[in-house]
Parts: sequence; C-alpha cells; structure tokens
Amino acid sequence: MTGRRVIRTALRADARAVADLHARARATYYPDGLPQDGIDWLDAWQSAIRRPDGHVLCAVEQGGIVGIASFRTPDGSPADTVRLFQFHVDPGHWRHGIGSALHAACVEQWQADGRRTAVLDVHVDNGRAQAFYGRLGWVPDPENPPAEGDHHLFLRYAVPRE
Repeated sequence: MTGRRVIRTALRADARAVADLHARARATYYPDGLPQDGIDWLDAWQSAIRRPDGHVLCAVEQGGIVGIASFRTPDGSPADTVRLFQFHVDPGHWRHGIGSALHAACVEQWQADGRRTAVLDVHVDNGRAQAFYGRLGWVPDPENPPAEGDHHLFLRYAVPRE
C-alpha cells in the first residue's frame, strides 16, 4: 500500500528532496554513471521552484516526494506551447501509477493555462521513459528531428481540449 497520494506545487523547502530524487532517477539511464556536467542541480531546482513563469509539481506519498515535474513556456516559443523540462519518478516507486497521475496533473495545468502543445526531450538510452511517453500519446517532434550525435529524442504532445 502506497498511502494517500497528493500532487502539489513544490515548495522552497522541497528543493533538496527534489534534487536527490532527480539524481536517483537520472542514474538509471546512464550506463556509465551520472555524467559530471558541472551543473549544481540543487541550485537549479531552487531556481525552478522560485520561477514565477514556471511550475514544479511534486507527487507526495506518506510525506515523501516520489515524483517531480517541471515545465514552463521556453523563451522564443509560442505562448500556447509548454516545455516539460524534467519529469521523474523515484525508481523505488516505479509501476505504481505515480508517473501517470503526475502527467495527468501536468495536462490539467496545461489546459488551465491555455496550452495546446507540449514538448520535451528524452535521453536516447532511457527506453523506459520513451515507452511511458508513447503510451500517453507523445510522438516524435517533426520540427526537431534528432541531430547527428545528439543523445536526446524530441517528443511532442497535443494537449487535449478541456
């Protein structure tokens, strides 16, 4: 039993737990371990949580954060487009419906915000995420085909009308 699940907006006090979950989830699709990318992920998550033009949602069960999603309209994009920058479920909680519930909460927010299209990129080695997104209706983005040597696939989602 996973207990009662709540999906809510991330709070500043959640930044450490969010950054830790992010690291655990990313570690699952890098076969040689997490790359040293020079990014201070705690600082990045603190900034994302504080952004007035973005959203960070958390799935919480039994008082702990078990899923996270971060999205906003990127600079230079049409106003009806949203980019899902990060979407992770704690690996110890996979296959319990958390990702589906978190995605549904994202879609609900996108609808409320008047978004019609969502885009994301997913690591080429993350087959689990690619299958998850495909089941939810995400498709390869025809406007952003993969570039030679790029490690990401670009996907697009038509946000259903309410």
